[in-house]
Amino acid sequence: MAATLCAKLLPKQGGWLPLIQSVRHGSKAVTRRRKPMHFNKKKLFAVTEYIPPKPGPPPGAYPTQIKRVVEETAYVKLLKRNVQETFQSCKMIAVVQNNCCNSEDMLILRNRLFKHEITIKFFPNQVMRSFLANSVYSNMSPLFIGHTVMIVSKEPKVKEMLSILRSSPQMTLLGGCVENTLLSVQGLQHFSKLPAMSVVQGQLVSGLTMLTSQTASMLQRHPAHLSALLQQYVTQQSPDSGSEEAQNSQTSP
Repeated sequence: MAATLCAKLLPKQGGWLPLIQSVRHGSKAVTRRRKPMHFNKKKLFAVTEYIPPKPGPPPGAYPTQIKRVVEETAYVKLLKRNVQETFQSCKMIAVVQNNCCNSEDMLILRNRLFKHEITIKFFPNQVMRSFLANSVYSNMSPLFIGHTVMIVSKEPKVKEMLSILRSSPQMTLLGGCVENTLLSVQGLQHFSKLPAMSVVQGQLVSGLTMLTSQTASMLQRHPAHLSALLQQYVTQQSPDSGSEEAQNSQTSP
């Protein structure tokens, strides 16, 4: 290491003292070198290195591809017609996924459903998607994926269908349409808890009959009693009746 010492000395009383000192050091030799990269790290960088995509051919280099329109066969048209008739005639249409159900279990399931006038129908998913794409039931197309079957009935017998499907773990309910309303699995379960239409009609008729019977019994009483009831009703409905009742309640001990 080389060093040069420069000093400027000025005469002062009591001795010579240096006024400025400058020290210059020489350059040091670089002894540290970059550590070599690990072999696994090299492989990782090589695998994850960005490779830009190759530029495509210029427009007009290849002839334009003509899209071929595949015409539907007579068999596909027949299946689509059957699907349309099924949707028009049935009020309950449920989509079920078949998870490796053998022929024997399927036969038992069909017999159990047939006792309640519920049938199972098989249609290819391609035919179902092509039919649903141009219909009001287009929201049902995501249900037809994989091995699926349709459980249909002319009347909405959701409760019977759910009770039978519980005994067949291979059949998984995906959703359905009941009376032109798309329902999920939870919606079908809620629908099954509703009372039957005949029960609701009976409750409505009984309520109307009770009201008419009360009106008839009231009309058969004495006219003075009827006029008194009507007068009381008029006084209760008038706006001054509330203030009078409040005043009476305040004056009363």
